[in-house]
Amino acid sequence: MSTSAVRGWALRPATPEDLEVMTELRAVVMRPDLERLGRYDAHRVRQRLRDSYAPEHTSVVVAGGGTFAGCVTLRPAEDGWWLENFLLAPELQGGGIGTTVLTGLLARADAEGVAVRLQVLQGSPARALYERHGFALEREDPVDAYMVRLPQQ
Repeated sequence: MSTSAVRGWALRPATPEDLEVMTELRAVVMRPDLERLGRYDAHRVRQRLRDSYAPEHTSVVVAGGGTFAGCVTLRPAEDGWWLENFLLAPELQGGGIGTTVLTGLLARADAEGVAVRLQVLQGSPARALYERHGFALEREDPVDAYMVRLPQQ
């Protein structure tokens, strides 16, 4: 994923050294939804990212001055890509950064003609963002909604 600067932030390739700050952000961002679902576990929320971290497929969102502001993983899969660990610092949510990052990733998927899949916690406000960008429900369980977005022309 290339570096791009828009409105005081940029994307840069992730490194192994980014892992711990990402795990802490994941714990903060996911805590309200996991608590609402009765599934918050302080160790597990961090360990799941540690177990799946793929810096070669991950980008870091940096704010002005190079401050860590979030991350996103676009992992290749047999039938397209999986969008994972799309996390943005709470104080930056709602300001358009997430929409801009997602729009760029989806444009790349469209150019390559591949589907993008993700899972989002049931009741998460992030689901509305994904639906606005063309993701549709594929299946769900009591905890997660699995969504897909087919390539657009």
